[in-house]
Amino acid sequence: MYKREFDQLLRSGPLPKSLMLYGDNDYYIDEAVEKITGLLDAGESMLKLYYDEYDFSRAKTHLGQSSLFGDLNLLLIRSDRKIPKKELTHLVELAARNENSYFLYIYAGSDFKSMTTLFSPKQRAQHVRFFPSNLNEAATLLQKKAQQLGIEIDRYAVEHLLNALGLNLSMAVNELNKLALLSGPIGTKEIDEHIFSLVPVAMESFLVSLFSKRPLADLLRQVQHLSEDEFAVLRSIQYFATQLFLFHAHIKLHGSADSSAVLGYRLPKPIEQQRAQLAARISPEGFEKIFDALAEGELAIKTAGASSQKETLLLSTLIKIKSFLG
Repeated sequence: MYKREFDQLLRSGPLPKSLMLYGDNDYYIDEAVEKITGLLDAGESMLKLYYDEYDFSRAKTHLGQSSLFGDLNLLLIRSDRKIPKKELTHLVELAARNENSYFLYIYAGSDFKSMTTLFSPKQRAQHVRFFPSNLNEAATLLQKKAQQLGIEIDRYAVEHLLNALGLNLSMAVNELNKLALLSGPIGTKEIDEHIFSLVPVAMESFLVSLFSKRPLADLLRQVQHLSEDEFAVLRSIQYFATQLFLFHAHIKLHGSADSSAVLGYRLPKPIEQQRAQLAARISPEGFEKIFDALAEGELAIKTAGASSQKETLLLSTLIKIKSFLG
């Protein structure tokens, strides 16, 4: 089943007892979860098991319990790992047999084919695949969001925002909430000033090299190929260091990395793991020193005269940052 059929199902009902949501559009998946939980109004009778929290015993107990007052038992599992076939089959069957129970499975991985067959109409179940939005679809949705937030923004600026963020709708909606804090109309100028666009591949490679403590000669060679001024390089480092700090804090609190919780959108798994590994190497004191070095470097470059002096100051800042990495 695809989004259009799913939207019709939500309007006409009844809801399947089990639903599997998957694909490449986090925004639509999160929207679908919100709609379903709202329709079921499960409230405190909803059990959420996210990623490493999944426990088969807790899941089957929740779906199998009865209610004296007719309350619903909603099980919500979100994971990027496949649930073993035997366990997943049992959960779907439990939801089908128990009139008070519903099972919602959000799968964030890529190997979904073997699981979709378990969510069949025979088991009162369905699976829904979501695809990335095209520019026109995403821009139309984003304009509606802007109207709801009272933001004055034209179509060109909306498309500019989406293109700056690689058509990532979840990111665009998050950034739109930030733009709502500004007064007056929002155009491309305001977007460029307040929204950090997705980092180009060359910059991404440089940042990973820097925080991986690659030799200084390699870093200088990469900087020369960036075609960015010193301020742009410092802003990119600051943005990347902030991401790593958020990953560091989340790992300390929850024991694992979750880019959707940290950033509001899901990174590809290899990049998420890379961010977590880099973040884990830096101590809280190291982060503090890095941010101080960036602030000092920005001030020094702003007051510098010749461009050669700015290059020297940037190099000095890179050396300092490298010394603070674990």
